[in-house]
Amino acid sequence: MKYKRVLLKLSGEALRDEESNSILSNDKLQIIAKAVKMIKKSGVQLCIVVGAGNIWRGKLADTIGIDPAQADYMGMLGTVINGMAIESALLKNGISAKVMSAIEMNKVAEPYIFKKARSDLAKGEVIIFAGGTGNPFFTTDTCAALRAKEMKCDAILMAKNGVDGVYSDDPKTNPDAKFIKEITFDEVIAKGLKVMDLTAVSLLRDSSIIIRVFDMGKEINFEKVIEGDEIGTVIKKGNK
Repeated sequence: MKYKRVLLKLSGEALRDEESNSILSNDKLQIIAKAVKMIKKSGVQLCIVVGAGNIWRGKLADTIGIDPAQADYMGMLGTVINGMAIESALLKNGISAKVMSAIEMNKVAEPYIFKKARSDLAKGEVIIFAGGTGNPFFTTDTCAALRAKEMKCDAILMAKNGVDGVYSDDPKTNPDAKFIKEITFDEVIAKGLKVMDLTAVSLLRDSSIIIRVFDMGKEINFEKVIEGDEIGTVIKKGNK
């Protein structure tokens, strides 16, 4: 088995129902639940970080006059809503799961305590990390990098909605954008590629954790990634 413990990073947009323009799609939640069940059956320990772009975009703060810190806290609350939705989908599929939030809200989630999270992961529970880092001005990408390091994960699986990996430019606007099969953290920083925010990349640049970017639209891709198939893009530490 290639991985012992992984962190699955999901964007909030990946949960959206595009047809009805609802913030959550049952079909997409079921895809995630089936993928998680497959990963668990393979013996890999799994934790999840989810964004909140389907509920709240921090960029709206300037438009409607909300303080940036306040806007970030609003986004953190959105991640708890998404985390609870994923938790519900997993529990309905017979998967033991819980939400741990960096912002205390004991009625709906456990407080994030890294030693307990590690212990619960080792027991086979799926831990959904919500509430971001608990601090404004840090993205859920940074949260994913921090939690992956704290949980001693082997990899971060960045499951994208309709994006099969990293490109030299946005393939939707630039038809000449080149697909990148493998790249280092230092190269991501030097080239300014918008894979994840630079704070998150900087946290991982000297780590043995790898990032695998792939398209979550095909359920089989989750299985391929866990089995070590070379799909998507790999980002890893460079040789020194």
